[in-house]
Amino acid sequence: MDSKETSSGKSFSYKNVSYKYSVLTRYTLFLFVVVLFYVSLAPKVLPERYDIRRGSYSEKEITAPGQIPNSKATLKAQEKAAEQVQPVYSIISLRNDLLVVQILDRIDRLNQDDQVSNQDKVSIYRQEIPQRAQEFVQNFVNSSRSSGAYSDNLMDEMLRVINQQTYRIPEETFIKIPRLTSEDIQAMKPVARDIVAKLSNDQIMDAQTVRAKVAEAVSTSSLSQRTLREVVQEIARLTLTANKFYDEETTKEAKVQAREDTDTVFIKQGDILVSKGQFITEELYAFLDDNKLLKNEVNYWPQLGLLMLSCLLAFGLHMFIRQSSASKYKYNNSQLLMLVLIFVITVLSMNMVSIVQTSVHPYIGYIAPVALGAILVSLLMDVSLAFFCAMIFSILSSVILNVNQGQIFDFHFGFFTMIVSYVAISAIHKASQRSTLLKGGIMVSLFGSIAVFMLILLDGKEWSQIQTLYTLAFAFAGGLLTAVLVIGLMPFFEATFGILSALKLVELSSPNHPLLRKLLTETPGTYHHSVMVGNLSEAAAEAIGANGLLCRVGSYYHDIGKTKRPSYFIENQNHMENPHDSLDPLLSKSIIIAHARDGVELLKDYKLPKLIRDIAEQHHGTTFLHFFYHKALKKAEEQGVEPDFTELDFRYPGPKAQSKEAAVVGIADSVEAAVRSLRNPTVEQVETMIEKIIKNRMDDHQFNECDLTMKELDIISKTLKESVMGIFHSRIEYPEEIKKTTKMVGE
Repeated sequence: MDSKETSSGKSFSYKNVSYKYSVLTRYTLFLFVVVLFYVSLAPKVLPERYDIRRGSYSEKEITAPGQIPNSKATLKAQEKAAEQVQPVYSIISLRNDLLVVQILDRIDRLNQDDQVSNQDKVSIYRQEIPQRAQEFVQNFVNSSRSSGAYSDNLMDEMLRVINQQTYRIPEETFIKIPRLTSEDIQAMKPVARDIVAKLSNDQIMDAQTVRAKVAEAVSTSSLSQRTLREVVQEIARLTLTANKFYDEETTKEAKVQAREDTDTVFIKQGDILVSKGQFITEELYAFLDDNKLLKNEVNYWPQLGLLMLSCLLAFGLHMFIRQSSASKYKYNNSQLLMLVLIFVITVLSMNMVSIVQTSVHPYIGYIAPVALGAILVSLLMDVSLAFFCAMIFSILSSVILNVNQGQIFDFHFGFFTMIVSYVAISAIHKASQRSTLLKGGIMVSLFGSIAVFMLILLDGKEWSQIQTLYTLAFAFAGGLLTAVLVIGLMPFFEATFGILSALKLVELSSPNHPLLRKLLTETPGTYHHSVMVGNLSEAAAEAIGANGLLCRVGSYYHDIGKTKRPSYFIENQNHMENPHDSLDPLLSKSIIIAHARDGVELLKDYKLPKLIRDIAEQHHGTTFLHFFYHKALKKAEEQGVEPDFTELDFRYPGPKAQSKEAAVVGIADSVEAAVRSLRNPTVEQVETMIEKIIKNRMDDHQFNECDLTMKELDIISKTLKESVMGIFHSRIEYPEEIKKTTKMVGE
């Protein structure tokens, strides 16, 4: 549990209740990997457990030794029972009589307002009365959804039906309503309420039907004036809605129940299952096997051996990840889930190719995208892990793509997978453009073809020229197929698991991105500042082993919120007065602080990844705005009043930096702004300023929630000093008490 301190000074804790760091979830994922390996290898490893073969002819007649469930006939009976289930309808009482009272009360109040003309009242009623009826239904739906009184599907169906049957009040009725007196409305209210309540007691599927009864009900009421009757009639028609709706979920449940209540159809004892000489189809073979009618002994030792192999591979993967993570587990369960999904996709692709592969045409196996998994792991996770996964994929492919009887592993496919995977990782792991993936695919194709040709030569057997060409062609096509799949799958993994790959970061850093264009055109000063912060933060992050590219791109967007009020930030105040000079300090503080929140909202609107949004939100942490605080104190002193604020009111709301990257961007942001305010900077001044900024942030506990060490902070300080000396530009000098933290207005 991580403890945090808010801008109000109160401490609270964040407890991760998700699956991301659950040990049980982690081991469940590795157990799934064991199952995946077992299931994918079983068809190739485990011996047959039957005496008769698929595609053969039965040498004897097989009869049912007892009562056997007939799944096909049972399924047919279940479907017939489900078809006979009648649609289920639900009655929902909306209490439309309450809506009538609300509408008439509203009319009464507005009619008594002499300041509103009758013409304006007509306009108000024309819009408000139908809207009130819609809101009444919508509020009922929202309340029912939140309370769970009715299912969402039923509420959707209700809204659909009511919207289809919406009634429009004639225009002449709206003209008559403003003429009603309070006495008229009081006389109308019980009549309208009783009519709607009475008619709503019926089961209504079509509102038009019940609305046709309103005229008769009004004519027999106590109202004598024609105008009153017409208004009551139209309002009652508006408020009357259907109350009987088709309940899809209940109907489905009834169908499911009907299927469950259907008795199982059995094959009677003695019935013939397989006639002598009958062809054994796949379906028939499965039926006999499911019912344990194949009289063969089952040898469980191969199954145990396969299970041990699956466990060994999964355990090796687990230990590699654990040993490469030093003091704590490197990947959270979301990332492990992504790794498992990569294994599923890669293994599934191998198995799909193995389906069409035969012993006559074994070269078809070379088209399998065996390097797919290694490339995805390299791009989305880690290069060293990708090399280890490549070894696992090599073992799997040597089994799955093996078509030779009498051997478990085929060295050819294992070696081929190892070569193309290692080539792919080396060619693609630093890819910064999508086109690099295609180039990497071509490299895989070339080296894969060379590896295959080398294996053919090493075999020492006579080889067919045609078959060799086919083998090389399939190996070359496999590399291109791998590149295509990687290009197609990368956006899916990036979006689903929130992965910011180098490819995605480079795309986001393009000046043509709409937000960066907006930043450049609307706030050129902030844009230049962001670029400088990007240069500084990237160098500092790489010096401590953090993600420098993420820092650079995050810096580009960290002040995007300033585009909402650009003139209130000093870097954009060229040849103009500072608007903060005439503003109340509390208002100025609110404007300055709001840019972090505005930035996050803008980044959400443009659907930028969470890591970028986190940097924009956290780069100021809960730091203190000294300038405006002291300005507010001075103003209170001049006015001779006690300050009605505290230092906590002049702090950013946070949260504090949760990652090294967010902390580095925050430091670089302050350093760039503060150092540029020096008129004639010297190395000593720069060094002192950087050390002050880092020390003040440390003393303010801004790094308590990220894992920066003292040594890393020292490295950051030295790196920033070296980087900042070449990028100075003139800037308005700040008061001393402002320079000791960050900057005056642009912080």
